[in-house]
Amino acid sequence: MKVIDLRGIYTAYEGSDKPVIKDLSLGIGRGEFVVIGGPNSAGKTTLLESIVGLVRITHGDASVCGLDVRRSGDEVRKKVGYVVQNFYFDPFTPFTVEQVVMMGRYGRLGLLRKPSKADCDAAYSAMRIVGIEDLAHKAIGTLSGGQQQKVMIAHNIAKEPDVMLLDEPFSNLDFNAREYLQGVFQDIVRRGTPILMVSHAFDGVPDMRIRLVVMKDGRISRDSVCSAEEIEGIMRKECVAGLNA
Repeated sequence: MKVIDLRGIYTAYEGSDKPVIKDLSLGIGRGEFVVIGGPNSAGKTTLLESIVGLVRITHGDASVCGLDVRRSGDEVRKKVGYVVQNFYFDPFTPFTVEQVVMMGRYGRLGLLRKPSKADCDAAYSAMRIVGIEDLAHKAIGTLSGGQQQKVMIAHNIAKEPDVMLLDEPFSNLDFNAREYLQGVFQDIVRRGTPILMVSHAFDGVPDMRIRLVVMKDGRISRDSVCSAEEIEGIMRKECVAGLNA
């Protein structure tokens, strides 16, 4: 069974009848690392939002982990880790790093249950994996943008999702942090959890078999398998082809 199964979907934002995603079909299986590329306004982020039911699907069929996205959006979001682009915490946000990472467990816990030892272990394991355990008791709003980005990645790892969506996860990170997280994402995929990553920073792609999905004007213009080293060259050719089209 495909973890993500999109068949001929059209999606539009609330209040608009103009589709952003148009007649798009995509199937993702376990253990796939999918990089989503394309020009600005191609629909890359909207595709991720459509998968988790944050954008209205007007036509077509969409299922995630066997759940209908339109009918069971809340249940889908419990099963999907989603690191959004440029997420920012106000300096006065009254939560520590530890608390924000633990929030990743709430889909399993419910709001009224106290975290168990297994929940605490999952949260601390996620912080250790990302390398932020030394920040556990710091207020999230006092951290740099890159540190906050790592916290949100740990939050989603603690969730133990069936699929992970990453929207420009390297946007606030330096080269060393990108290189370190390559290994983290590679391990997640090797354990069977598929990752879909929107990124312009192709130097942050793990050295493994990559499925490259290129989007243009709300549609998929290319869907092929390549190595991490080939992505940048392919994307350059796609951009040139788009300018000449």
